[in-house]
Amino acid sequence: MSVRPEPRPGVMQIDAYVPGKSKAAAGVKVHKLSSNETPLGPSPKAIEAFNSFDHLELYPDGSAMKLREAIGAKYGLDPNRIVCGAGSDELLSLVTYAYMGPGDEGLYSEHGFLVYRIAILAAGGTPVVAPEKDYRTDVDAILSRVTDKTKIVFLANPNNPTGTYIPFDEVKRLHAGLPPHVLLVLDAAYAEYVRRNDYESGLELVATSENVVMMRTFSKIYGLANLRIGWMVAPAHIADAVNRIRGPFNMNGPALAAGVAAVQDEAHVVKAVEHNAQWLEWLTGEIEALGLKVTPSVANFLMINFPAEAGKTAKEADEFLSGRGLILRRIDAYGLPNALRLTVGSEEANRLVVEALRDFMKGGNNA
Repeated sequence: MSVRPEPRPGVMQIDAYVPGKSKAAAGVKVHKLSSNETPLGPSPKAIEAFNSFDHLELYPDGSAMKLREAIGAKYGLDPNRIVCGAGSDELLSLVTYAYMGPGDEGLYSEHGFLVYRIAILAAGGTPVVAPEKDYRTDVDAILSRVTDKTKIVFLANPNNPTGTYIPFDEVKRLHAGLPPHVLLVLDAAYAEYVRRNDYESGLELVATSENVVMMRTFSKIYGLANLRIGWMVAPAHIADAVNRIRGPFNMNGPALAAGVAAVQDEAHVVKAVEHNAQWLEWLTGEIEALGLKVTPSVANFLMINFPAEAGKTAKEADEFLSGRGLILRRIDAYGLPNALRLTVGSEEANRLVVEALRDFMKGGNNA
């Protein structure tokens, strides 16, 4: 008999999620480009809604009705099929807890979002990883690993941290190849940034299927990461199951108010999309001109691949950039030790990153 409480099997296999760092060398201006936050900040209307919120002594609306109605109006969705949470992270976990337990398997791609593995293990399930091709999700690799134990397949599209995506036809092919009892979770956290004719976030698939849900977040293009707002749309029976285990007041009132205002400010979203499109292309071209390979991205970040020779590793580049106050994301935990993830930042930050990388590649220093 144990002499102290012990967590159930699987919990201690979890590597705790480590956020992107936010500090640099003392005495330098910091540009945080490690967490895919928007350089434009939130909508002024969202800030106003947050600042004007009162009655903090009262519980928030446990159903998030106004936010669900605002999201429904924007996308033409039934609010009753929308569930809101404290970031899409919470919703990913809730869906996993609702549909997976000991002996079950959860599938995701090789460089998929770390929260998938955490949620699977926390639910007592077994993570199964499918290899990728050129840092892109390989539908055939996923389908070949589906067994009678598979309960959930997670698909980040676009994927974090690679920035790659698969066309909607491939998403539909993946869904068609899954048994009807397997839940397909489409994680579309970066969908608003994608400007490709063959891409869709998955709303159509959710509307026409009984085993597909789609996750979205307010942390990226809406600039409300600190408030923790996420939402999912699902078949009615799945929304019902998730609501039964969701905390009764899992979101706070100021966040709900800011979320409604953010959804309704279309002009701010358009501005963010245009800024990202301009600087994503510029950064890709400028960094590749330095002799570094950039994985093609459709999101608000890009993955820079470093050569293996001494003095040009991702670790050394990260240290060099940090010395200039430029904070990028090490992605060793994703199995990518020779790459850094760079968030598209302000014009100032973007130009400074390219200048610093140029110096790094030439063997310069931060003196």
